[in-house]
Parts: sequence; structure tokens; C-alpha cells
Amino acid sequence: MSKRVIIVESPAKSKTISSYFDDEVTVLSSVGHIRDLATSGKDGLGVNVENDFEPDYKTISGKTALVNDLKKKTKGKEVFLATDPDREGEAIAWHLAQVLGLDLTEKNRIIFREITKPAIKEAINHPRTIDLNLVNSQETRRILDRIIGFKLSGLLKNKIKSQSAGRVQSVALRLICDLEKEIEAFIPEQYHTIHAYFGDLKADYIIPKDVMIKTDDANKIVETSTNPFIVSSVDEKETKRNPKAPLITSTLQQEAINSLGMTSQRVMSVAQKLYEGIEINGELVGLITYMRTDSDRLSQEFVGPAKHFIETTYGKKYVGTYRTNKSDSAQDAHEAIRPTDINRTPQSVESFLTKDEYKVYKKIYERAVASLMAPAIFNSTKVTLNANGNLYELDGSVLVFDGYLKVLSDLPKNKILPKFELNQELNADKVEAIEKFTTPPARYTEASLIKELESKGIGRPSTYASIINTLKSRDYVEVKEKKFYPTKQGILTVDELKKFFKNIMDVEYTSRMEKRLDQISEGNVSSKELLKTFYTNFIPQLEIAKKDMAKVEAVVTDKICPVCGSKLVIRKSKYGEFYGCSNFPKCKHIEPKL
Repeated sequence: MSKRVIIVESPAKSKTISSYFDDEVTVLSSVGHIRDLATSGKDGLGVNVENDFEPDYKTISGKTALVNDLKKKTKGKEVFLATDPDREGEAIAWHLAQVLGLDLTEKNRIIFREITKPAIKEAINHPRTIDLNLVNSQETRRILDRIIGFKLSGLLKNKIKSQSAGRVQSVALRLICDLEKEIEAFIPEQYHTIHAYFGDLKADYIIPKDVMIKTDDANKIVETSTNPFIVSSVDEKETKRNPKAPLITSTLQQEAINSLGMTSQRVMSVAQKLYEGIEINGELVGLITYMRTDSDRLSQEFVGPAKHFIETTYGKKYVGTYRTNKSDSAQDAHEAIRPTDINRTPQSVESFLTKDEYKVYKKIYERAVASLMAPAIFNSTKVTLNANGNLYELDGSVLVFDGYLKVLSDLPKNKILPKFELNQELNADKVEAIEKFTTPPARYTEASLIKELESKGIGRPSTYASIINTLKSRDYVEVKEKKFYPTKQGILTVDELKKFFKNIMDVEYTSRMEKRLDQISEGNVSSKELLKTFYTNFIPQLEIAKKDMAKVEAVVTDKICPVCGSKLVIRKSKYGEFYGCSNFPKCKHIEPKL
């Protein structure tokens, strides 16, 4: 066996990296985490609260043989820990170092954000020590989630028959429930839009900001908007539309949901495969960079070749200016999701990919390339028409240079206006008022919920897919026409948690906690102090909830569940009583109690 050993967490990753070396390096896989907090001990927390929140780690069930094999194969070897380049990966590296007896002062941690031969060799040449601040941040997050999850889940199961609660999960559910209440309370309000028609052209009445035109006013405007309509201004200008930034975890999920019809869970699974390696012409190749990232930065190693590719493929005028964010710095090693090789166009690798892999790769490739291209240029025209003091507007837009749109498939349609002169008179064929009603806010889709969670700083984008999956599997929400509707159990769960745990259910508090966890990773906040402060406030609230939260008793009936044959029970929610299956959660059948 070779003298050097690289350990990664994924067998697929291991297979790809192994193909880059002969016998000089052995690549092993930990198959994910090897240790986790124990479920034994006081309250099954795996955390000794009295001893400064000391975690009690145990080898994960079924992993003992694998750990022993890793020990055997790394004994006396130079070991490199090459787990993912994020908090979770750093924690796995630390756990591996612990069980393998590696010296934490030695440089045995290697980082790469793409699985290519040059990237792996570069990483081996520049190892570092394990970042204990990152490890502390992940550990604190895990302890916090364990305390909240175990304590609240037990309480809810006992009191209201709910299946689980979580630091981020419950706040995400609150957003859905709060929006539902807003929709239920919404009262539609009537208003009008007014339009004048000139052949194929439609001019819109200019409505002052924050004004809603009622019926009488609309009728008056229509009556007084008589011919001729006089051209009072013609504003022609060149407008530029800049490309969007390359994709990051959250925007990749949103794009895939909105335009590819995938779930967040599915797109992350596909992206993982593209990152870990696809066989192309007999060679295993990592096609994209690491897909769990919140940085839209692109490395110079990519920007240079990409600009050259754009120039040779489309022409010099298509090369744009790379815009860096203020947060970018020399120390910022994180990158957006991008192709590892600009010359591997989607078309050139399509035959090696599944349908979903191709669609996701194409989306990632095009957004990365487009972000480095010139803006699209439009000639925009705005014409104002005056009819007895009533002002109307005609808008036109013509694409004169496609720029970054060249690589995208959604070119905008031109809206061409004829040439107009000042004081020119026009005769409208018709002027009409259209009655409309205000609409309630739209329910969350998977994409819009992800966008909302990210904008409010709740949780991490890499966890959104599993959070959404949990809400669905726990019967807290149901999906109809791709929109989230909270179930009665979901609403009851949120209502009870809001009563007794105001902090945990508060969006701002959850966001601040996320920032504090980030600060631990930077070494600016004490993990123990954060946990102590949280626990000191949380436990009294828990004790009050144990005492005062009303217990929902299920009354067994003689009615039979039409799905599984078990007896139906009467359950209560804030909306009244309903029938539910006694075999819940295995069977989720419910029906109204008429």
C-alpha cells in the first residue's frame, strides 16, 4: 500500500480522485460522518450540560468496522483529510483526526473546491491544520439543534401529538402559517386600470403612485379621454441590462425549481454527482465546483480562460467586465458554482449525462459564462399622450445588442413602436376601464420559501432541502399545485410553540443566532457562552410549557380508516375537531367531523 492516504467522505469522490493517481496515493472514504452525539445519558442529549456542554460522541451505528479499517489502513502513513470545504466537512475531518490519533498541530487538512487532477495536486502541496473555529461552530450548531430538537419534540409528542420541532424547521413552518393567516384575513379591494387602443398599440393611463382608481373616477377619466390624443413627450434612450451573478446554493435551487421543475432535494442530489465525478470518454471528471456555497465570486483561474472562450466563440465585444462584490477579498477562498473547465460545453458532454444532469449542468454553465459577458443593450422608447389632461403612456423596447443573452435561451421579445413626433395627434379606437380586485399574497412555493429563508437569514441554504422535506414528511404542510398549505397539525404546532417559546419562534432571533454561529467560526464569539445564555433562557420556558400547554387527547371512535383499516380518532385543532387515523404518522388520513 502507498505511503500517502487521502480520506474523503464520499465513495464517489474517492473513486474520482483515485483515478488521478497510480500507486503513490491511496484514497479512502468515511462514507459521511463517522461519529455523532450519543442518544444515551441524561435526557438522551449526548451533551453534559453541567460540564460546560461537553459533547459525548459515539461512533455511528454500523460504522465501527469502517472506522477500524481506516485505522488499519492509515497506520504509519501520511494522512490527508480531504472532506468537503465547509463547516460540516471540517467537523468530519476533526472527528477522523480524533479516532485516527492524528496530531492536530500538523498540517493534514487539504481543501479543494473542484475535483480535478490539478486542484487535488495543488491541495496536497498546500495542506493546513484543521480549523478549530469552524469545528466549534459546527459543534455548537449541532448541540443547539440537539437540545431544541429533543426537548421540544418530546414535549409536542406528549402534548399535541406533533412529530418534531427544530430550531430552523419550526421558524420555516411559522412563515408558512403566518402567511396563511394573512391570506385568510385578506379582503379584496376593487380598483380599475384604464387603457386607450390605437390599432395594435395599447396605451396605459398613468396612475399616480399609491392611488387606486374607483368606479366613479374611472368612468369620469374614460368620458373625458376624448380624441385627439396629443403626443406630449417622446423619450428615447439606450438602456443596459447586466447579467446576473453566477449561481450559489440558494439561487441554484430556486432556478431548478422555477425553470427545470425539480425539487430542491433533487437538484442538490444531481449537483453532488456533477461535483463528485462523471465518466467522460473513460475518464472520471468533476464537472462543477463545490455546490454548497454562498459566495458568487469567481476565481481568476476561471475568469481568464472564460473571457478567452467568450472572445473566440462570440467576439471581443461580448467580453464583459468582471464585477467583484465588496465582500470579496484575497482571503475569500469560497467560489460560486461554476464549470471546472470552460471548454466542456453542455453540448459536448450531453451524451454522457442523464437528462437531469444535463439540465442542471447547462444552467450552471450558462450562468457562469453569462456573468462574464457584456450587458445586453436596448433602445427604449416612452411616449406620453395627453387627452384633455389625462396622461397615457406607450412603452417600446428593441434589443440592439444581445450581449450575455447570447448564451441564454430566453431572449426577450421586441416591442416596436412607430416613430412619433411631438404634438402629433392620434385618434383612439377605444378607451376602456377594466375592473380588477387586489389579490392576497401568494402562498409560498418551494422556490419562494427558499428565497424568503435566505433573505431573512434563517438557516443555511445547504439545509433548506432537508428542512422542506421534513415539513412535508411530518404532515405539517401539504403541497397543492406546487404551493405550501399548512395542515391543521402544522398550524396547531406553530400556535403552541409561539405561546411558550417566543424567542425560538421569532424570525429576528433565529437570524441573530445564525450570525452568532458564523461569528464562532471566525473566532469572535465563545461557543460555551452562547450555549449557556441560550440554555439559561430556554429551560424555564420549557418547564412552563410542560405545566401549562394543553394536552390534546385523541378520542377513539368506531369509524374505520378507509386507507389502512385502523380506527379513526377525534383530534382537535384551532379550527375545531376532525377525524384522524389512529395509525398516525404511518397513515396520515384525515377527514372533517361534520
